[in-house]
Amino acid sequence: MAAQKKAVVGPLVGAVVQGTNSTRFLVFNSKTADLLSHHQVELTQEFPKEGWVEQDPKEILQSVYECIERTCQKLVELNIDISNIKAIGVSNQRETTVIWDKLTGEPLYNAVVWLDLRTQPTVENLSKKIPGNNNFVKSKTGLPLSTYFSAVKLRWILDNVRQAQKAVEEGRALFGTIDSWLIWSLTGGVNGGVHCTDVTNASRTMLFNIHSLEWDKELCDFFEIPMDILPNVWSSSEIYGLMKAGTLEGVPISGCLGDQSAALVGQMCFQEGQAKNTYGTGCFLLCNTGHKCVFSEHGLLTTVAYKLGRDKPVCYALEGSVAIAGAVIRWLRDNLGIIKTSEEIETLAKDVGTSYGCYFVPAFSGLYAPYWEPSARGIICGLTQFTSKNHIAFAALESVCFQTREILDAMNRDCGVPFTHLQVDGGMTNNKILMQLQADILHIPVMKPSMTETTALGAAMVAGAAEGVGIWSLKPEDLSVIIMERFEPQIKVTESEIRYATWKKAVMKSMGWVITQSENGDPTIFSSLPLGFFIVSSMIMLIGARYISGIP
Repeated sequence: MAAQKKAVVGPLVGAVVQGTNSTRFLVFNSKTADLLSHHQVELTQEFPKEGWVEQDPKEILQSVYECIERTCQKLVELNIDISNIKAIGVSNQRETTVIWDKLTGEPLYNAVVWLDLRTQPTVENLSKKIPGNNNFVKSKTGLPLSTYFSAVKLRWILDNVRQAQKAVEEGRALFGTIDSWLIWSLTGGVNGGVHCTDVTNASRTMLFNIHSLEWDKELCDFFEIPMDILPNVWSSSEIYGLMKAGTLEGVPISGCLGDQSAALVGQMCFQEGQAKNTYGTGCFLLCNTGHKCVFSEHGLLTTVAYKLGRDKPVCYALEGSVAIAGAVIRWLRDNLGIIKTSEEIETLAKDVGTSYGCYFVPAFSGLYAPYWEPSARGIICGLTQFTSKNHIAFAALESVCFQTREILDAMNRDCGVPFTHLQVDGGMTNNKILMQLQADILHIPVMKPSMTETTALGAAMVAGAAEGVGIWSLKPEDLSVIIMERFEPQIKVTESEIRYATWKKAVMKSMGWVITQSENGDPTIFSSLPLGFFIVSSMIMLIGARYISGIP
């Protein structure tokens, strides 16, 4: 019997999407941008203490290998020749910090995740050293001094982990965000692995000068970070090295973008003023500002959007960052147990169609843009005996939409030209209730692409377009047409504004909770709110929890 002919498809580009909750590997046709196959692995998050969030770098790396192998198996089953995969791009959760031993390849500590709050005392101490009339950290990096970014996480590791200190002293330590750890490992690790990052990820460390596009000595001295442990900074689209193991051994890794920059590229937002909002673990609104840095007066970040080649100009973006979006759904599933799968929340919310006056502020990691208020903590308010898990599910979805409204309003004020619609992407956009709520609360149309894997698409595009690969054209006339699903507002502006105003009231209630840490890292909670507030709040929460759980 004659061997079955392989399907003629290609050339193909793979994309690693390493997120906070999961890792994926996706393969696209570079000529049509069609998604051919993918595989996903959910990841473990560790919470050793209140406010601490960690992941195992080796589990993350293993998940990448597993996703690549399983996706390739699926392609073979589809009769697609995997030798047509000509390049791989990497997209990653940003800011998450890894330090490892370059001689053994072993991590020297768990990855400290971007959501982690343990560095708040470090931030407070450092902020006292910044002159009031010269915030050189923000002017050089575009970022506020916050627990969010890598420099303070790295500083904490160097202050508290003896084996990391020893490795630095002996010249064995390497630092990187997740992209650096993956690229170093995939290109050989201890056997010649390439220690690099791209400009988008470097711009989230608070050690990188976004004007000169270099590691900044003044910033490194300020945070007391040795510059010899930092990765080399490359553009977002060039060949960094070759895969050294697995089914795709020999394939170049030629694209690298922080996940939000990858989504911006995947949404084809190459023109100044174009923007997208991604709904993942957090929620991130990015607006392309072209070749100029625009500094926000309303709580947004200035960041590097992309640099599409070694000799290409850099593009910048304004960013509104929300810490908790999809993570609130995972919390309802894993911590409260009111849903068994993330998809169930849509059914619960649809069954009631309202929060019935219940508002949820998921400030689990403080509040990011536009407040940058680390003292805030999550609250559910407006509970009555009528409140059910359905209403809380609805309020959780609404919270994502209200947070988006806040950063969109800030973006409108900074840019001066209001958005006429919002382009969206990310896993949560499959939830039609969420998308309709978003249109209602913004009172502008929400535009969702038919192919929501825009983060992966962006990583694949820059990898395929890299010099030496050249199989994906980024010329405007060659870009694929994006088919959009449109959600129109269905409520009156007055109703939208009343709900938004009530949300803002709830946000104010969430502030003023401060976590400081003692010498042993145990949290002590203080608040400027009166004791009676705690007693009443605790009673309400207890009654609500018993009711939700069905306890008489």
